Amino acid sequence: MNIQWFPGHMAKARRQVTERLKQIDVVIELLDARLPLSSRNPMIDEIVSEKPRLILLNKADLADDKATTEWIQYFKEQGLRTLPIDALSGKGVARLPELCAELAADMLNKRTERGMQARAVRIMILGIPNVGKSSLINRLAKRAVAQTGDRPAVTKAQMWVKMGDKLELLDTPGILWPKFEDQMVGLRLAASGAIKDELIDFGEVALFVISYMMHYYPEQLAERFKLKELPEDRLQMLEEIGRKRGCVVSGGHIDYDKAAEIFLRELRSGKLGTVTLERPADWLTDQPIGKPTSLLEDS
Repeated sequence: MNIQWFPGHMAKARRQVTERLKQIDVVIELLDARLPLSSRNPMIDEIVSEKPRLILLNKADLADDKATTEWIQYFKEQGLRTLPIDALSGKGVARLPELCAELAADMLNKRTERGMQARAVRIMILGIPNVGKSSLINRLAKRAVAQTGDRPAVTKAQMWVKMGDKLELLDTPGILWPKFEDQMVGLRLAASGAIKDELIDFGEVALFVISYMMHYYPEQLAERFKLKELPEDRLQMLEEIGRKRGCVVSGGHIDYDKAAEIFLRELRSGKLGTVTLERPADWLTDQPIGKPTSLLEDS
């Protein structure tokens, strides 16, 4: 499966972000805690350059705590501050203004030394579609000022949001990159819901996730689908899921596509438990777990 998705408004958004950076003091990079590097636009370093930056690992409530700790250490080694949050419940969000002020301290001190009038810290929030930017802004503003939704690309324009006298946020549309060089990245993004479902192969994505969970989270699979033991391979596991979820058609055959879609819905909603789809070590191996395949190849 070759996933590519780069709507025209995203190309425009990238140009706008570059133009507005001169007005920004701190960049907030919002990532999905379940797939931090796969949900990170590789153009971000080029776009943001030397601006102070804060990494937020959103949807941390759906991610494996142990894996999240590994990612916090990973970004720390890159010299980046990292904070796990859950924008919907507000967990961890209260620390955000304080951390932004710390990152902007040098700028604020220079303004004071020059006799310039104090102003709010200006922050830009960047992230790929469906990572939770609008939910975060609404949580910080304590009111519905940004449109939210469970579909990618809900936000299509930049918007300033004032938060008292000390903080101003600039929301931006989610920006993907024109081409995914790594198919594993596309699979992880598709699994999380960052790619429109109309553009993905449910079966291929489900097989990838099943393979990963059979390695890292076998107990959660067994518990969710009430199995005494897991099948030997991922296709058999998908068959079991199909039977458990009533995806049996005439002749006793399994509707793999329906079973795969149900499985991914349960994953995204957290019904499979806390699941992280990548770890720092996965980026160091030549044979990552869940290598792209198809139902035919597994049969």
